[in-house]
Amino acid sequence: MDINEIIKPENKVYGKSPILKDNILHYCPGCSHGVVHKVIAEVIDEMGIQDKTIGISPVGCSVFAYNYLDIDWQQAAHGRAPALATATKRLMPDKYVFTYQGDGDLASIGTAEVMHACNRGENIVIIFINNAIYGMTGGQMAPTTLLGQVTATTPYGRKAELNGYPLKITELIAQLEGTCYVTRQSVQNPAAVRKTKKAIRKAFENSMMHKGTSFVEVVSTCNSGWKIPPVQANKWMEENMFPFYPLGDMKDR
Repeated sequence: MDINEIIKPENKVYGKSPILKDNILHYCPGCSHGVVHKVIAEVIDEMGIQDKTIGISPVGCSVFAYNYLDIDWQQAAHGRAPALATATKRLMPDKYVFTYQGDGDLASIGTAEVMHACNRGENIVIIFINNAIYGMTGGQMAPTTLLGQVTATTPYGRKAELNGYPLKITELIAQLEGTCYVTRQSVQNPAAVRKTKKAIRKAFENSMMHKGTSFVEVVSTCNSGWKIPPVQANKWMEENMFPFYPLGDMKDR
């Protein structure tokens, strides 16, 4: 097979969505963020909604998301993305509006914002990246850090009597009347990536059917914060995070 045959779209092993810019990702090698960005870009491209989509990114590792996805973006204060998404969607109901938030942002300083937006049933999509640590600021304990997990602020492991228990915020959100679709997925292998892509597309479609809030958690790795190589980080996630944060749909109305 000559080179002209190899470079045909149907023969490519890896294809990049035109929604995904050519900028080099600032994320650490092995980080789950890049995979989720690719998935979101593919969903937007396949649905043909590039000019109708608005992303809201707050503070955290995803603060530069606007550099990578060629759509309209707004920047929110730490934890306040659901409030900004609420205003954006109400002012422009014909737009697909989503937030992209980490666990330190959504499950800590932004807890009130996300709970009330979901309880109101805003027709937005919330994508929640849960890697159980504050990745951007040095690897401190997050609300979702597991018991016994070592972080910069829990060098001997998280202890319930000192630090409280890990917050299963997705389970809490599933109980709210305003949510229509709540799911927990991952991106550590091709099969998991496909399931996450399907979930994100369904969430986007729900937002235009006025069903309420769709919430997609993606259990992720932070090999830099966890201080283990990417392959081992995936294994650690499967062995430790999945038992506490089980994958699958929690609500589909």
